[in-house]
Amino acid sequence: MHHVLTSLPGPDAVAQAGAEFVAERAQAAITDRGIFHFAVSGGHTPWAMFAALTSLEVAWDAVVIYQVDERVAPPGDPTRNLTHLTEALGSAPATVLPMPVNDADLTAAAAAYATDLPGQFDLVHLGLGPDGHTASLVPGDPVLSVTGPYQGHVRMTLTYPALARARQLLWLVTGADKKAALSSLLAADAGIPAGRVQAAASLVLADQAAS
Repeated sequence: MHHVLTSLPGPDAVAQAGAEFVAERAQAAITDRGIFHFAVSGGHTPWAMFAALTSLEVAWDAVVIYQVDERVAPPGDPTRNLTHLTEALGSAPATVLPMPVNDADLTAAAAAYATDLPGQFDLVHLGLGPDGHTASLVPGDPVLSVTGPYQGHVRMTLTYPALARARQLLWLVTGADKKAALSSLLAADAGIPAGRVQAAASLVLADQAAS
């Protein structure tokens, strides 16, 4: 997997550059296919990216947003990615398809969510943990695990085959604690979960502390 790296001064610059890239990809997808299929992960920098994105020209009524991963927690819980995604989007009229993490049978819920995924994502946003995890694909878990505990929460996640259906990956990586993990990612080191992600193209926006 080849990654294109862009190094930026700090987290704010990463968020702004990410927003501009998403807006460009959205416009291209909507022009070509009439819809923009976008899968998003959690994290502070992505929420800043979404806040910046809402001020840009985006045909939100043609945008469908999926979750890359989610914690099993009650609706509105501050640990939920969906809580922050909804806040960051504000009144933008995108269609959001949340992961069904409050269903009683999580295995069946994950299988049902898989049937709602598009044949191909136009863009998948991913983060990178200091331990090299991405989405909720974490060290020590089976490669294709769909649900599992990590850092005190059971989570639901897209798996490697689903991520591979991306026309484009967008990684946002900030902070000095990500430096070693980013180096492994760029080297396509399969020893970390992020290093096993494959897709058609990949852009990494990283701040100077991480890169």
